[in-house]
This record gives sequence, structure tokens and C-alpha cells, in this order.
Amino acid sequence: MAKKSKKQQAGGTPATVALAAAGVEFTVHAYEHDPSHPSYGEEAAEAMGVSPDRVFKTLVADVDGDLTVAVVPVAGSLDLKALAAAVGGKRAAMADPAAAERSTGYVRGGISPLGQRKKLRTVLDSSASAHATICVSAGRRGLEVELAPDDLAKLTDAVSAPIGRA
Repeated sequence: MAKKSKKQQAGGTPATVALAAAGVEFTVHAYEHDPSHPSYGEEAAEAMGVSPDRVFKTLVADVDGDLTVAVVPVAGSLDLKALAAAVGGKRAAMADPAAAERSTGYVRGGISPLGQRKKLRTVLDSSASAHATICVSAGRRGLEVELAPDDLAKLTDAVSAPIGRA
């Protein structure tokens, strides 16, 4: 588990800046991103030596016309019907990648639930509460942040719901 150098810590990403400003305890993990790896999340879990059920991916979906962030374990997939139900919606579909990037300010594979350009409503899979800490993108491919799920939920105003599928 590589940690960021002092030079990298000074700049940070919008996600790490938001965490530092909130005074939340977190650890940043950096690894060399391999563009040929088929899964950003699985790559992160392997590179950090962390169980895939503790590494969460950030997905952006369109729920009844509103962009919504879903944070689910990389070991599974997103249940779109459950996501829609969690926010009182009727229908959900994966958002257009360009719209997700514009709204969050991050690139695909590096979208963080934290420090987004436009704060989107967020749903955190309820399995996160089974862990003392989880890892999510720190806002760049090859960079993850580890924090308590309760801190993530508080900072993103997330709703907790069973939205992941094994």
C-alpha cells in the first residue's frame, strides 16, 4: 500500500482537499494505474492488497432525469431498480459518461463521491457499514482514499441502502 509523497499531498485532489477541510481521518493510497486493466476497481483492490468487498466504486446514474451517485463494492454490480427506490424514483439507467464527468469534475475511472464540482445526491451501499474503513476513488485513476463509511456518508449526505448485487 503506497502512500502519497509529501509533494503529492501538497496539491491533492478536490476529494482529499474536502476531506482535509472537514477534519476527517483518512489515508491516501497511490498505485501505478495500468490502462490495460479491465476494471478500475478490481485493479485498485489488487494493487492495494485490499479485499474487493472493502473497495467501493463510484457510479453515476440517471434517476428520473436527475444524476445520482451510487457507491457500491467493486466485487459486485449496481442494482439500478434498488437505486431508484432508494431515492424515491421510478427508473434508473447509467448516466452518459460525458455528463457524469462534466457534473462531477472527474474523469471516468477516477470519479470520487467526494469533492464533486456539483454535489449530487448519493446512495452508499449498506454493506459499507460492515467495515471499519472502506476505500473509494480519491479523484484520479491510481489514487484511492480510505476512510470510515460513516464519515463518507456524512460528507456526501448519502442515504444508505442495499443497492449492490453480488
